[in-house]
Amino acid sequence: MARGRFQHTMDAKGRVSIPTSLRMELQAHGDLPPILTNLVDCPAVGVFSHDRWLEIEQRLANMSQMQPEIQSVQRMLVSGAVECPIDGQGRVLVPPHLREHGELDREVTIAGVGRRIEIWDRSRFDQELAEIRDRGPEVSRVAAELGL
Repeated sequence: MARGRFQHTMDAKGRVSIPTSLRMELQAHGDLPPILTNLVDCPAVGVFSHDRWLEIEQRLANMSQMQPEIQSVQRMLVSGAVECPIDGQGRVLVPPHLREHGELDREVTIAGVGRRIEIWDRSRFDQELAEIRDRGPEVSRVAAELGL
């Protein structure tokens, strides 16, 4: 499981270093390159191990194609998905359409959130955490219902 929060700088070409612990997590699931895509629920980029991504695609393929919400999720996730190999320096190249979706510039936060990794604009991630803190009682109730 991916966990932790790391601050990095994206270079002018759109390359960003994946922290060693998260890179090891991605590579533990096979030799194929990770998949980067738009996230549906937030302005950030999702990074998935290749095998986890194939699970997601299969689940989407097995869902009713007649439901507009399913079509929307497919349009957002699958159409944005790109294999992005990790280079010898531990970096991935975030394609322009994903940098645009995440409104990524130079300062980014890379967050391990379980079965995926998220790349956020650093200030937007800080804002997201502040909003979560503001919803503390609601978030705590959900956590309690989940037995956490």
